[in-house]
Amino acid sequence: MQTDVLVLMCVWLVEAAGRSVPPRGHKLEPYRNSRARRETARVDAGTHKSGSPILKRSPDMTKSGMTKSEQLLRIEDHDFTMRPGFGGPAIPVGVDVQVESLDTISEVDMDFTMTLYIRHYWKDERLSFPSTNNQSMTFDGRLVRKIWVPDMFFVHSKRSFIHDTTTDNVMLRVYPDGKVLYSLRVTVTAMCNMDLSRFPLDTQTCSLEIESYAYTDDDLMLYWKKGNESLKTDDRISLSQFLIQKFHTTTKLAFYSSTGWYNRLYIHFTLRRHIFFFLLQTYFPATLMVMLSWVSFWIDRRAVPARVPLGITTVLTMSTIITGVNASMPRVSYIKAVDIYLWVSFVFVFLSVIEYAAVNYLTTVQERKERKLRDRLPCTCGLSHPGQVMMNTSFSDMDVNTTGNYGMTESTERPERILAQLAMGDTRATGQVKNSRYVTIWIDTHAIDKYSRVIFPGAYTLFNIIYWSIYS
Repeated sequence: MQTDVLVLMCVWLVEAAGRSVPPRGHKLEPYRNSRARRETARVDAGTHKSGSPILKRSPDMTKSGMTKSEQLLRIEDHDFTMRPGFGGPAIPVGVDVQVESLDTISEVDMDFTMTLYIRHYWKDERLSFPSTNNQSMTFDGRLVRKIWVPDMFFVHSKRSFIHDTTTDNVMLRVYPDGKVLYSLRVTVTAMCNMDLSRFPLDTQTCSLEIESYAYTDDDLMLYWKKGNESLKTDDRISLSQFLIQKFHTTTKLAFYSSTGWYNRLYIHFTLRRHIFFFLLQTYFPATLMVMLSWVSFWIDRRAVPARVPLGITTVLTMSTIITGVNASMPRVSYIKAVDIYLWVSFVFVFLSVIEYAAVNYLTTVQERKERKLRDRLPCTCGLSHPGQVMMNTSFSDMDVNTTGNYGMTESTERPERILAQLAMGDTRATGQVKNSRYVTIWIDTHAIDKYSRVIFPGAYTLFNIIYWSIYS
C-alpha cells in the first residue's frame, strides 16, 4: 500500500517538472525585463478602466529659456526686429560721448585713433515693467541681442572694435517707463584729411562721424542729448606732437542717392602741432649747416683741400636732413613749409660751393693774364734811368698751380696791384726813350669772397625773417 502511494507521487512530480521546462531553443527571460513587462501591463490595465484619467508628467520649469527679468520685460511677447513705434513718427535717439583717450595721430596714414564711451538714450514702451520703487534694471550684453538697439556706425572709419576684457564692455539699463540707456566702450581708427602745406607749423581739425546704417531720418532721429555739453573729455589726454585746443559737436544731414537722408553727428577736435621738436631735429641743424658753409669765405682761395671738402660735407648733410624729413611724411603733391626752409637752405649751401668754384676759376684766369703780361715786358737788365721800363708790383713769381702756400706776405692780404709801365716807341742804343706810354692794371681776385661774407648772411637772415613772419 505504501509502495503504491510512493509510485503515484513520483509520477506526479515528473509530470509537473515536464510542464515547467521551456521548449528547446527558447531563451530565458531576465527577471528585470519580465518585471518591467508585468508593471507595464498593470498600468495599461489600469488606464483602460472606465473613467480612469491619463497620467501626464508636468514640465520642468527649471529648464525654461527665459530668465525672470526677461519674463518681467515680456521679451517673447513682442517683435523686437522692428523699431519702437513702427509706422509712427521717427524715434528720437539721444547720444552723448566721453572721450577716454586720443591715442595716435598719423600724418603718413592720414588717420587718428580714439577710445571713447558712447551712450544712446531712447524710449521703448515694449520694455516697460511694473515697479513699486521705480528702480531701473541693468543688464550686460546678453540681453542686447534680444531687443532692438540703434544700429550706429562710424563713418570713414578704418578699424573699430568693442572692448571685451574681461567681458564685453556693453551696458543696458531699462527704466520702468520704458526708457533705455545703452552704453559701449569703443576704440575706433578713422580717417582725417590733413592739410600739410604749413607743416610743421600747422593746425589740424579732425572729425569723428556717427550715423545710423539702416534707418533714415523718417525712422530714427539722432541728436546730441545735451548739445555741446554732450561731449566730455578726460583732462589727462595729451599727445606728444600736438596740443589739443578744443572739442565741439555739430549735427548735419547726409544724403545717399540710393537710400535717402540720414542724421549724422560730428565730433570735431582741433590740434596744434608742437614746434620745439622740429626746431631741434630739423631747423637748427639746417641753419648750422648753412652757417658752416660760410666759413669757406674766410679760408684762403688757394687752400683747395680745405674749402672743397667743407662745401661737399655741408651739401651732403643737407641732403641727409631733407631725406630724413620726407621719409616720415606722406607723398603729397604740394610743397610743405618745411620743404621751403630746407630747400632754400640747401640752395645757400650749394651756392657757397659754386662761389668757391668761381673764385678758383677767376684766380686761374687772372694768373694766366699776369704771366702773359710778364712775358711781353722787355728785359730791364742793366737799365737804371727812369726812361727804361720799370716794374713795381707785389706779385709773387711762384707757380700758379702751387696750392697750400700759407707763408705769403702781407701784400697778399690786400688786393693785388700790378703797375706796369710800358715804354713803347723808338729807342736808341743809349736806351733813351722818345715817347713812352704808361699803362696801369688793377687786379682784385678777393672781391667775390669779400662780397660773399656780407651777401650770404644778409640774404639768409632776410629769408628767415620773411619765413617765420608768414608761418608763425
